[in-house]
Amino acid sequence: MATQLENSASRNRSLQMDTMVFTRALVLCLCVTPYLFLLSAATPIRNFTSAPHSLGLVDLHTEKGFATVLSLKRNGNTSRSLMERRMLVGDAHMPLHDDLLTKGYYTSSLFIGTPAHEFALIVDTGSTVTYVPCSTCTHCGSHQDPSFKPDASSTYEIIKCTSPSCQTGLCDKDKQCKYERQYAESSTSAGVLGKDIIGFGDASNLGKPKLMFGCENDETGDLYYQKADGIMGLGRGPLSIVDQLVQEKDMADVFSLCYGGMDDVGGAMIMGDFPRPKSMIFTASSPYRSPYYNIVLKQIKVAGTPLPVAESVFDARFGTVLDSGTTYAYLPETAFVEFKKAVFQQLGKLQPVAGPDPMYEDFCFAGAGSKPAELTKFFPTVDLVFGEGNILSLAPENYLFRHTTVPGAYCLGVFKNENDHTTLLGGIFVRNMLVTYDRESKKIGFWRTKCTDLWTHLTAAMNGEEDSAPPPPKAEPPPPPVEQAPSNGDENQDSSSATQDSPSTDDLPITDPHIGGVELNMSVNSNYTTFAALSGAFLTDMARDLELDPKQVKLLAYEEQGEDVAVTCSVRPPSGSPLPGSIVQRIIVRLKDHQVRLHDLGSYNLVNWRLIQEDERSSWWDSHRVESAVLISAFVVVLASGSLVYWYFSRFRHSRTGQVKYVTVDALGDDGPNQL
Repeated sequence: MATQLENSASRNRSLQMDTMVFTRALVLCLCVTPYLFLLSAATPIRNFTSAPHSLGLVDLHTEKGFATVLSLKRNGNTSRSLMERRMLVGDAHMPLHDDLLTKGYYTSSLFIGTPAHEFALIVDTGSTVTYVPCSTCTHCGSHQDPSFKPDASSTYEIIKCTSPSCQTGLCDKDKQCKYERQYAESSTSAGVLGKDIIGFGDASNLGKPKLMFGCENDETGDLYYQKADGIMGLGRGPLSIVDQLVQEKDMADVFSLCYGGMDDVGGAMIMGDFPRPKSMIFTASSPYRSPYYNIVLKQIKVAGTPLPVAESVFDARFGTVLDSGTTYAYLPETAFVEFKKAVFQQLGKLQPVAGPDPMYEDFCFAGAGSKPAELTKFFPTVDLVFGEGNILSLAPENYLFRHTTVPGAYCLGVFKNENDHTTLLGGIFVRNMLVTYDRESKKIGFWRTKCTDLWTHLTAAMNGEEDSAPPPPKAEPPPPPVEQAPSNGDENQDSSSATQDSPSTDDLPITDPHIGGVELNMSVNSNYTTFAALSGAFLTDMARDLELDPKQVKLLAYEEQGEDVAVTCSVRPPSGSPLPGSIVQRIIVRLKDHQVRLHDLGSYNLVNWRLIQEDERSSWWDSHRVESAVLISAFVVVLASGSLVYWYFSRFRHSRTGQVKYVTVDALGDDGPNQL
């Protein structure tokens, strides 16, 4: 009896112990299985350093926009057939107000809402978002016009976060699409995006398009104190006024700006195309070079003598950028030192004087009189030599500004770009010059004229009454590049050296049937935080401009290195078949020629690359590790739960049949317990 009871108790204890062990093993299995899959998914194929930041281990969400000059978003396809161009007949002639010297910017008017309200906005080719102060703004300065009231416009539309129009991917507390911008001078603007009818004045036949714009709720820095109401974004990107009008086929993919001269106030703006003057000088402006409006500047001459600097100086970082929202011109240090020296050597008897603002180191000279037209008697002519050999001659008013306290004194309007190797040409360089941004033809044109009387001069040119001008002079062959010692963080290195360790595209085994993909090592001009936030856009841009399925491009690792981010990514075939060699060659050529536009991340270089052999190619499980982890985990849970239930009840039933029924002492006979 006692032995039987002990055996029963032992079996119960064994059952409990087995159940506990099984349960613990099951929990451990369920915890470890998805972790191992996710860990393998986050492991990069190749690292730049011993401790890379891999895609699976970084928080990719941020609500802050960053920009070196001004932020840009992705641009749509702007190429159009001749038939489509004939349909784009809309244009608008708009006056510009204000001036560079007293305000630092030019403004034009937009008429927003129903009924329409006028807003004075800074014309800015370096940004994309057009915004005005909103009536709900909690921190906005005192501006020129009353704030916009969305509730008072019968045609205003709220853009929700879930709308395809929400290009920023940001949401406010009311689930409205939000924008945030941080500008180069550290000022910021934030608000919500909406749609409403926007008019361009009486001299417009663009109709009444409904366009996206920002309703600003917060601003800081210079934006808070400026008189202008907001900014008109004319840059490249889906939020740009230009891109939206082109997308709706309301106008051709062309616009023009014409800034008044030194003593002039205002200017002109043209939205849409027009017959170009024959003497307009053009230079290429590739949208693949950077997100901004670049020109191909090869050389600067002062009084006919080239500056002794290498061509690569003007192609560093973002290259040479034309930005209407910047007042002055900023050259890389090497070019600025030589430019200042060359100008000073031509000043003769002019006397140096202190600048108008003791807070800044201005270079000013007195004794040149008060008439801008006579400045050529005292200051040299400056020539910009473009990549095509065309030369654009600048008058002294294009690089000087008038001293505000000393009569007859002028100061150099060209400065050293302290922390940047970009050549940035602001509004001062294009005074009294019609600048045509022909985005469709990927070029920018320059035509010297009187901008405050543009319509008269332009009409005369269209009627063939333009003063006969000699064709643009061709520049003589440039001197051999000047050898320069590289400085810390110098970005003026020949891009050809960046791929010296990689095989030439001419030697690609195009017919090799065993190419499993290509691994790309790139240097992106950005910081780690910005790249992490925009890594999804990076993959989208790569896939679009390389003509690939987005699933083919994988981000493997990235690591901040100095002023850049070192990025490793791969391109693999969409299925089990090998990657054709012709596609590999196309990928390498486009990246080396900077034909891929990283809209929000600036410039990049292809550092090196390598072919991935077919036996290295990842399987379906490698490409879908996260999905595999979820499916396998779910299967393990169901299988293990069912097995546990079946096993538990089987053991319980077995233990019940093996137990000895309790019998009282009175029921015991001489032969033992009664048999039941």
